Amino acid sequence: MEKRQRIGLGKFFRLAAFLGVALIPNVTSARDVMPWKSPDHALVIDAYELNIIDWDAMLTDKRIAGFISKASDGLPESFDCTGDHAGDTVAHCKTMWRKYAVSRELYQTRRLIARASGLLWGAYHLARPGNPVDQANHFLDYAQPRDDELMALDIEGIDPEKYMSLEDAAIFAGHIKTRTGRYPILYTNHTTARYVAANRDRFPILSRLPLWYARYKPGIRNVFPMGNWDDYALWQFSAGPNCGKQRCPYRVAGTLPDIDVNVAAMDAKALKAVWAKGELLPEKPFDKPLLIASGKAVSFSGAGIDVDMTVTGSVAKISIPLGVR
Repeated sequence: MEKRQRIGLGKFFRLAAFLGVALIPNVTSARDVMPWKSPDHALVIDAYELNIIDWDAMLTDKRIAGFISKASDGLPESFDCTGDHAGDTVAHCKTMWRKYAVSRELYQTRRLIARASGLLWGAYHLARPGNPVDQANHFLDYAQPRDDELMALDIEGIDPEKYMSLEDAAIFAGHIKTRTGRYPILYTNHTTARYVAANRDRFPILSRLPLWYARYKPGIRNVFPMGNWDDYALWQFSAGPNCGKQRCPYRVAGTLPDIDVNVAAMDAKALKAVWAKGELLPEKPFDKPLLIASGKAVSFSGAGIDVDMTVTGSVAKISIPLGVR
């Protein structure tokens, strides 16, 4: 039978301190709970072609420092309206071509207005299944990003039947880097971000792209750090799912409740300085688990409670999340 050491509560806490185990909740940063209420945090609008915007009204909000527009969507369209269209009619083909042409014209018009108004400009690609190099080229041809404009890759989930696979997303990001000298940032939700972070050995590029984080909650305490991400670059906190006629985290003048609103983890001046850098985040070292001790804890203040435990720790600090994720 294995010999078990009997240790008291005092020794247990000393051991926990040695391992770096946090037994109290982390101090909440102002960036983690409704930072949009603070004028020290810049706001960024993102929109797609069907969002209605009254620019004169929207620009009265001096908190808004940037605008990110949807650019391309999936693979480039084929608008040769002759021959076989896989079930589509020629009339439908022409309708799709007109929609595409109008959306590109709208994109260029919005960019002209935003830049002339002093806003930072960015563009995102909505990633779909299909060749990631073709999609990256499609994005660059559509958005024509300037050196001072942000680029973003929008990954909506991890189902490769519905969305671009994470493996292809890394190829997309690498091709953008090859052609422009800069990486895009990564837009995604909490579930996908957590999966990328937990598998950062498999996704060394994606896990180091600055994170544009979609999460419609008033606080994100105890969410970060997550893999290589210590924090969000942008947090999309308000959109159609949590903004209605009765309640909305933040209403933007000149827009409807379906407009997406994001908050930066910094003020407008600091945001401008990092807006279009396109650099990877530093890679953190991987934790190496190390078996430290095995024993039985007894006599908690004379209560006679026995706890059979095996303590495993690592050099890195271990935090026990006490908040709601």
